[in-house]
Amino acid sequence: MRTHLHTSTTVRNLGILAHVDAGKTTVTERILYATGATHKRGEVHNGTTVTDYDPQERDRGITIFAAAVSCTWDGHHVNLIDTPGHVDFSDEVERSLRVLDGAVAVFDAVAGVEPQSESVWRQADRHGVPRLVFVNKMDRVGADLDRAVASVQERLHVAALVVQLPIGQEDAFRGTVDLVHMRALVWGVEPDSFAVGPVPDALREEAAVRRRLLEERVAELHPAALEEYCATSALSAATLAAALRDLTRSGEGVVVLCGSAYRNRGIEPLLDAVVSYLPSPADMPPVRGTRGAEVEERPADPAAPFAALAFKVNATATGRLTCLRVYSGTMRKGETVLDAGTGRTERIGRILRVQADRHAEVEQAVAGDIVAVVGLKGTRAGSTLCAPGAPLVLEPPRAAAPVVSVAVEAGGSAETGRLSAALARLVEEDPSLVVRTDPETGQTVLSGMGELHLEVAVEKIRRSHGLRIAVGRPRVAYRETVVRGVSGLVYRHVKQEGGAGQFAHVVLDVEPLAPDAQRAGDGVFEFRSSVVGGRVPQEYARAVEAGCRDALAEGPLGGHPVTGLRVTLTDGATHSKDSSEMAFRAAGRFALREALRAAAMELLEPVAEVVVSVPDEAVGGVLGDLAARRGRISGSAARAGTTAVTATVPLAELFGYASRLRGRTQGRGTFTARPAGYAPVPEAAYRQALAG
Repeated sequence: MRTHLHTSTTVRNLGILAHVDAGKTTVTERILYATGATHKRGEVHNGTTVTDYDPQERDRGITIFAAAVSCTWDGHHVNLIDTPGHVDFSDEVERSLRVLDGAVAVFDAVAGVEPQSESVWRQADRHGVPRLVFVNKMDRVGADLDRAVASVQERLHVAALVVQLPIGQEDAFRGTVDLVHMRALVWGVEPDSFAVGPVPDALREEAAVRRRLLEERVAELHPAALEEYCATSALSAATLAAALRDLTRSGEGVVVLCGSAYRNRGIEPLLDAVVSYLPSPADMPPVRGTRGAEVEERPADPAAPFAALAFKVNATATGRLTCLRVYSGTMRKGETVLDAGTGRTERIGRILRVQADRHAEVEQAVAGDIVAVVGLKGTRAGSTLCAPGAPLVLEPPRAAAPVVSVAVEAGGSAETGRLSAALARLVEEDPSLVVRTDPETGQTVLSGMGELHLEVAVEKIRRSHGLRIAVGRPRVAYRETVVRGVSGLVYRHVKQEGGAGQFAHVVLDVEPLAPDAQRAGDGVFEFRSSVVGGRVPQEYARAVEAGCRDALAEGPLGGHPVTGLRVTLTDGATHSKDSSEMAFRAAGRFALREALRAAAMELLEPVAEVVVSVPDEAVGGVLGDLAARRGRISGSAARAGTTAVTATVPLAELFGYASRLRGRTQGRGTFTARPAGYAPVPEAAYRQALAG
């Protein structure tokens, strides 16, 4: 059993972000190997990696679940989370980013910024997470650091500060020139050996030019660096490093490094950059939370009142393992803490330092730590744990709305109860999954972020619980919206059944929002009240809004949620005795339902932006197939014998597309998809989907 030897200033909480197959997991494995946390290099293709420990991850060769590991480098303790790269598991990335202080974005040296790379970058932007860029696979044919950097600047709109120059190209890549300290790092034949020496003569001139460009770019962005540059026409290594650290932590610039993780080249400089440029918990602003109606801050201080956020729960057959980020204070084994959301107390059983699926027990966790706790009974992902005498609620990670559903049914009546328990445990682990019972059919419906997401979830139940499950065809989440509204709709809610009655009189205008708001999909609704003279008191107006929101759950076309509309309460009347908030809520609900039946409505379906990479000779067939799937082609780009086609395709048409694409391209075609909002669906396609 161990105790902590580090402080919050020597901790780095780091995430690895990237597109599928950019090399995130291999980078993580090489970091663990370089730091001595492992003594053998794990390989994705052999199923021997530390972080891809789940059987499905090893079978599929992709990261599905965010996995935390720990290591030490140069006197610093690094908590590292390897995140998924597939769009279906973006909620895992979201929950990880919520608790991280920094990240390394890994890009392919041939492909540059790919669609999911851009998506996770935007997620990190929302959380204000400082990043480094590691351009991986510099040993591949067609690898080009400058082209990858250009894609970073063009697609991510960030100042890329390149601090390395590659030594050798493609298969001959063997090292880098460190432009900050003007030295060469060359890796030998042995995977864990490298030498530091002077810049090679053949690269000295180019290195000087690139160092000058780096100095100029940094001076443009950093006032202190500009002052020194104007005085001396150059920047010292110390000034340049300090400026790079400031620009990284403020988000005004991003440091770019390069290497080949598979060949173990470039990992040590990457770790040095993590320690030098990314912030520690002590460098981050105090965490903000709410205490009642007031906003309160807590510093990353072990002596401050305890506050931690639960971001992941593993509900195993032997118990619950809850992953926590400690933001302030100290958590000790055996203590009682408060779940601020539910008001219940929890007892800390054991505190574990996590190494993917292996754990080492520790006595306590302090501000800045990421640990797992055994013994919490009711804590969910997104819950805040805090000192009972100093309650605080931290903002939980944002859960994305599911877009694909399947009907699941136990293989036999005797297994129905076990299936319900298994689904409950699954949802507890992954909040982006939703289980509900269809009120019309009585079916159990499992909803998630994509076809692969649901496939993985069902397979997990089969493997973990030994259940036979029948799965229906996936259904997408349709929406309804208003195309042409109605004005002056009058509704009187009068109910008299002895004693106090119910009376509410409302007049509503219903109109569509702008097309962009309609296409956004979920939860886009505006309510206004223009009633004057107190004819409808404010509390009754709020009740009308609540009733309208109730009515949005089912639209008139097919019972789908309604979005993209504005409702204005223009007039109304009350009764001195019979009016109440309940009566006006009912009036709002029934009035909007009547208004929607009178309005011109339109069905919307979820669409995805798809990037299909195929050999040049297969482009024609792929374009024809996308057109048959109601896809709209928006662009194409040729790169080294392949063509990347970008299109917007209805999500309902993408079921089974991976197999079809492999068949058309002899297994050489790949595609990625990310949600792109909603678009109108033709009635014929909708009817076919319902019949389907």
